[in-house]
Amino acid sequence: MKNIEKRDLYDKNRQKTNEIIDAKEAIPENRYILVVLTLIQNAEGKILVQKRSEQKGGKYGLTAGHAKMGETSRQGMITEIREELGINIKSESLKLMYSERNDIDRCFYDLYYLQQDIDTLVLEPKEVEFVKWCSKEEIKELCKKNEFKKSHIEAFEILADKIS
Repeated sequence: MKNIEKRDLYDKNRQKTNEIIDAKEAIPENRYILVVLTLIQNAEGKILVQKRSEQKGGKYGLTAGHAKMGETSRQGMITEIREELGINIKSESLKLMYSERNDIDRCFYDLYYLQQDIDTLVLEPKEVEFVKWCSKEEIKELCKKNEFKKSHIEAFEILADKIS
């Protein structure tokens, strides 16, 4: 039997409360979790886009997930990149570009940027069907066609404005 992923809970000031929940549990009132997302861009300026598996909604999106119990936001992002794409990255190569608290979803969103050429990926089939490199315009087109994960559109727009 697979272990259920655990997550740390935070207060509104992003202080760890020493409380944990299972990933399937609702986030309690006045508590928050960490959500992480990275825009990965290659030297040509193309952005790595994932086609999510059907069990993950089947839409396109960026590399994202939740920090697990005991992980910082940055550690959580490194874990998600390793789990979804099969690559190991150095902590210092991730640049935090944006952070906000979302009271409706009860989470802190941390948006990262990674500039790296990636040749070999080992995709997690339960999470990712395939990946492709896209221009900003191609991603905007996927958004217009409602083929891009809704919760990733705003993150993409914030990050796309901050990168060249």
